[in-house]
Amino acid sequence: MELKLLNDQGQSDATVAAPDTIFGRDFNEALVHQIVVAFQANARSGNRAQKGRDTVKHSTKKPWRQKGTGRARSGMTSSPIWRGGGRAFPSSPEENFSHKVNKKMYRAGLRAILSQLAREDRIAVVDAFVLDAPKTKLAADKLKSMGLESVLIITDVLDENLYLATRNLPHVAVVEPRYADPLSLIHYKKVLITKPAIAQLEEMLG
Repeated sequence: MELKLLNDQGQSDATVAAPDTIFGRDFNEALVHQIVVAFQANARSGNRAQKGRDTVKHSTKKPWRQKGTGRARSGMTSSPIWRGGGRAFPSSPEENFSHKVNKKMYRAGLRAILSQLAREDRIAVVDAFVLDAPKTKLAADKLKSMGLESVLIITDVLDENLYLATRNLPHVAVVEPRYADPLSLIHYKKVLITKPAIAQLEEMLG
């Protein structure tokens, strides 16, 4: 698999040989869907708390006698069918949303995503992506000159200048290969990888 090598002006004047084991796989839609859903689910936290019929404020007095009123029998006002009653199956902060995905499946899903991005010409390679100072304007101007608006930059070493300069750009993310997740790979329109990062990806996913 050959990937475009971009210069500082965003022009491609050469190509880089990329391993077919990472960038030449078939696209498995079901597997990719599974790992993306699992990644989103594992990021969820149980932050909802609802009251059950044992915690809602109520009286234990029987609202009316059992027989003779013509109304349905009722034991107490905490019943879930009453207004102000407790929930039948309340949500709890300890609720667990996590999905289990095997490492082999996760790596295969990442390879399928990277391969599809390569076929769609959404992946490009640069020798390095460095900035002289931690200035957001420098990063924005450099990306603009390269014709990149929504981009995920995968770099072998995340230096402080690059991190500080890009963290306020809403459509730009910079990560090391080990932190490249399936959701980010799909979300951004373009993926920019440094040459040394390709070797790290091959070591991780090969």
